[in-house]
Amino acid sequence: MHRSRWHLLLLLVASLPACNGATEEGVVLGTIERDRLELIAESADPIVAIRAMEGQRVAAGAELVRLEASAHAAQVAAAQAEVDAARNQLAELVNGPRREEILEARARAEGAESAAESEAREYWRVEELVERKLMAQSALDRQRAIRDRALSERKEAQARLELLLRGTRVEALDQARDAMKRAEAELERAKITHQRLVVRAPRSGVIEALPYKLGERPQAGAPVVVMLADGDTYARVYVPGAMRARVTPGAAAQVHVDGIEGTLRGQVRYIAAEAAFTPYYALTQEDRGRLSYLAEITITDPKGAGLPAGVPVEVRFAPLATAER
Repeated sequence: MHRSRWHLLLLLVASLPACNGATEEGVVLGTIERDRLELIAESADPIVAIRAMEGQRVAAGAELVRLEASAHAAQVAAAQAEVDAARNQLAELVNGPRREEILEARARAEGAESAAESEAREYWRVEELVERKLMAQSALDRQRAIRDRALSERKEAQARLELLLRGTRVEALDQARDAMKRAEAELERAKITHQRLVVRAPRSGVIEALPYKLGERPQAGAPVVVMLADGDTYARVYVPGAMRARVTPGAAAQVHVDGIEGTLRGQVRYIAAEAAFTPYYALTQEDRGRLSYLAEITITDPKGAGLPAGVPVEVRFAPLATAER
């Protein structure tokens, strides 16, 4: 039963090209097409607003769908805080130490110098008393430790003062600048992601489909708007190999559309360099099974403006001798 149905379907498909009247030399079949744009969701957030309807004409830049943005707004704020911190750190290094910091460091160095000298004199005094057997050796050991600690603190205070007087190192400035650039790049990335939560029309056109409803949560990268963009109307056809030589970019063509009297002027804008298997509806009975080349013909005739996508067309090319002349 099922096998008989499949045989019947194949016979009907095979009979279509033979009945379409496209047996005339130089004629190929196809359909009217428009640029089809799929606008995706930047993240897996719920849809909070839909500003367009299927079939509605929209202008370039018009808001179509809006996704929940509170989480991404927090990311932008956090990235902005990182930029502010990095900028302040760089400014501090560029400006160098303040006068008050230098004065404080100098005072500490002077105090450490005085303490070191005092502890050194005390050590000499205790050493003399130990030699005279008036103090124990342990007292001298304790005083030696105190003196050494005072000398170490003096060196540290002097090094701190010298560091402040010399200013910020070039390497530290470079590192701070790199840190600020990284923070700014992260902020820009967060802002772009936040802006893309509002899906806008990149070109003017007609809304073909809105796959999701208000409140649904599409997956990241899933199309939330499908639109047919305005622009040149063109016919997509399949050119048999025997006609390939006469069909080149820029070649003139005559396009016949069902329901429109006469033919429309057209021009080949693209033809594939490699052959492919052709759909059954694009070839005549004699051409079935051959390879052909996908081609696109821009309809330059003003009467072709506004033609809906999917309308069948017949495209006629001039004979090779005429095309060459």
